Amino acid sequence: MGVVSTKTGVASGPGGRGLHVRGAWPGGGARARGAELGGAPGAAGGAMQERGYRHIPPAAPGPGPGPEPPPPASTSSAAAASSSASSEGPGPARRPLRKWEVFPGRNRFYCGGRLMLARHSGVFVLTLGLILATSGLFFAFDCPFLASHLTLAIPIIAAVLFFFVISCLLQTSFRDPGILPRATPSEAADLEKRIDSMGTSTYRPPARTMEVVINKYVVKLKYCYTCKMFRPPRTSHCSVCDNCVERFDHHCPWVGNCVGKRNYRYFYAFILSLSFLTAFIFACVVTHLTLRSQRDGFLTTLKTTPASVLELVICFFSVWSILGLSGFHTYLVASNLTTNEDIKGSWSNKRGSEFANPYSHKSILTNCCAVLCGPFHPSLIDRRGFIQPDVGTPSSPKSEIPSFGAKPDTSMVGGMP
Repeated sequence: MGVVSTKTGVASGPGGRGLHVRGAWPGGGARARGAELGGAPGAAGGAMQERGYRHIPPAAPGPGPGPEPPPPASTSSAAAASSSASSEGPGPARRPLRKWEVFPGRNRFYCGGRLMLARHSGVFVLTLGLILATSGLFFAFDCPFLASHLTLAIPIIAAVLFFFVISCLLQTSFRDPGILPRATPSEAADLEKRIDSMGTSTYRPPARTMEVVINKYVVKLKYCYTCKMFRPPRTSHCSVCDNCVERFDHHCPWVGNCVGKRNYRYFYAFILSLSFLTAFIFACVVTHLTLRSQRDGFLTTLKTTPASVLELVICFFSVWSILGLSGFHTYLVASNLTTNEDIKGSWSNKRGSEFANPYSHKSILTNCCAVLCGPFHPSLIDRRGFIQPDVGTPSSPKSEIPSFGAKPDTSMVGGMP
């Protein structure tokens, strides 16, 4: 039964729970309430009896407040986790990863991601070693004799060519050749969901192509299943480095890198200057041996100058291949072609037109300027950038995988590169 205390302003409900009333009734309680009801002082008691209330004497103590409700489970668990974390102490902060540390291609990075090479770069070390060894022997054993007997210009010219060759080689080998970033994980996750929905791991979506118009020629773009994107014009996927490279020419093991849009001019300058350096050293060594043999005899000269003989052999067997490679790439530059396009015959005898290549400017000089003197394009892979989690849709299962950059828009109509 409910109980009301007119002095303390506390009501007791049927379950014994305390219900607080904001104020006591004026005039001692029952009489004042009875007056409000328009009756005698006893009218209040009658009304209370009708409503099932029982009068409590003023001296009786009021009921105490009920028990406090338990805190929510989430609050208690959060407090417990906070207390346990504070007792264990703060853990070590994780170092943020840079993109080169988790790069998906088969490349090696050095100097904090500033330099990159192909994973298998042993042939590059051989190339660098041959150049350094041959040039070092020439400067040590041939240049002193030639400078004293002929002219001081010989070691100076050789030094200029040597430093230019090394500079171009390092630029070709350690520079990003034009790698395109792969599709973001949220984009790749959509394709993975469709593959999973087929119930077989051998399912592959049908071949996708896209056509763009370049100088009135229709160029077909292929879909790369590894990078999950349409390849822009003149782009190909390198099977050695596992990357899509813009204006892909070829993968050169001698320089330990792909040759593409961002390092082709350095590659061409390297092989051209190397052919000049090799021919120059070969001619100077022959001159050195000829002058010595006139004074000491041929056999004596061969015995006293074994280093010069070694240089002669190396230069003789390498100069022809280097000269041939330089001539071939000179033809490609003059035609604005790539090695990949020339081997596949992409633009040969198409439509019976002499200028079937849509990238050719129909002028040798203009083509050379376009290939060798064009603007420097920035790298698209942001090797030293910090990993940002890909913000995908709630249904995307791969939204926690880091993103390596936006996929370039290749749906536009291409122009002359």
